Amino acid sequence: MNLTSVSRRTQLSSAVGHTLSWLAALAVAGVCFFIVGYLVYQGLHSVSVAFLTTDPSPSLAENAGGGVRIPIVGSALLVGLSMLVAFPLAIATAVYLAEYMDETKLLTRTVRIGLEVLASVPSVVFGMFGLALFTLPAFAFLSSSGAQDASSAFGRSFFVAAIVMGIHVLPFVIKVSEEAIRSVPIAHRQGAAALGITKWRAIRKVILPAAGPGVATGVILGMGLVAGDTAIVWLTLGGTMTMATDQWWRPDQLLTVMRGTGSTLTTFIYFNSPAGDGNSPQLAFGAALVLILLVLALNFLAVLIARVQTNTGR
Repeated sequence: MNLTSVSRRTQLSSAVGHTLSWLAALAVAGVCFFIVGYLVYQGLHSVSVAFLTTDPSPSLAENAGGGVRIPIVGSALLVGLSMLVAFPLAIATAVYLAEYMDETKLLTRTVRIGLEVLASVPSVVFGMFGLALFTLPAFAFLSSSGAQDASSAFGRSFFVAAIVMGIHVLPFVIKVSEEAIRSVPIAHRQGAAALGITKWRAIRKVILPAAGPGVATGVILGMGLVAGDTAIVWLTLGGTMTMATDQWWRPDQLLTVMRGTGSTLTTFIYFNSPAGDGNSPQLAFGAALVLILLVLALNFLAVLIARVQTNTGR
């Protein structure tokens, strides 16, 4: 076999691989655009100022089903509380994995396997676990009174949903944060050591600020996961379309709201879909469009932060 034949085969193999890669990328993009386009087609006429600024009003008539003001507020509350739970744990774990743990030790491998298993657990399992755990009397302070007897807690509230959701997104935020910390150039660490700075001070003052954009990307992606989940929300926040109090916007009612059930965009979508009790598919499509636009905005922000990080590092 001569060199010319080998070169032609190599070129042909390269061209085929390049073409298949492009086709796969176009297929994924096509599926994404189809989903977004279908939601725009079905839900755009339902989205209006009134739809965004009025509260849900369950009704047999679809045109009297109300809007998504409370679900939007509920989604924002849940996302914020979940990140308050996940962010400190994720950063601490990522720093430990990236800076302190020895990859050759059994403990390191055990922790990594645990994170992988945690990431593969379905969200409905997290929801069932949270419901079983937080209905124990010891956790009654996290939810409003509503249990039938004193031997159990109600177990459904923004506090409960945020804790369970924070644990659910924890492995994803840890992975992205760890990679961001590991991507900090070794020169930063060497420079800090040359100045006599302790390792922990170097991590706080040098490494974490340098890894900030990557960590922010992981947090934003985690926020998107929280905003789009349904199973955990339905089981641990309750399948309701309202807040625990009619005056939920008042600051003095914040604790009542946090300890009570509530609504998010995903529960609104499920309730109004043909599978729910509302049976108002057009309202469900409108809320789905709002939700996917919010998630796309979060992903766009993550991409923007990654580009800023890349340009800054050049």
